[in-house]
Amino acid sequence: MWWHGALALGGSLLLLWVALVVGVCLAGRRGTGPATVKDALRLLPDILRLVRRLAADPTLPRGVRVRLLVLTGYLICPIDLVPDFLPVVGYADDAIVVAWALRSVVRSAGTEALDRHWPGTPGGLAVLKRLALATR
Repeated sequence: MWWHGALALGGSLLLLWVALVVGVCLAGRRGTGPATVKDALRLLPDILRLVRRLAADPTLPRGVRVRLLVLTGYLICPIDLVPDFLPVVGYADDAIVVAWALRSVVRSAGTEALDRHWPGTPGGLAVLKRLALATR
């Protein structure tokens, strides 16, 4: 049934958003700069567009594009490494996987690729770079 896939996709996007909110708030608490829930609210649509743009860029290495496709598949898949019904820990695995994948992409493609494809505000890009450990 097609609606099962649509429901799974919608649920995955919602969980990704929650994971990013948690990640942005934790980044702000570690003293890496001003990161608020408002930043996280603006971050998800921009990250989704960024992933799509990076995956479609033929100038990037094939490995980077494959990692982005694997990340998308993992986030869409309703089965997680840690079940989401477990408080805090259930969503932390999604945040860790997203941060790991973005860090790996930044190391392979460089921050210039993020700068080139980022559709959002400069503040959002700074938050993303902090989450991906591209800047310290």
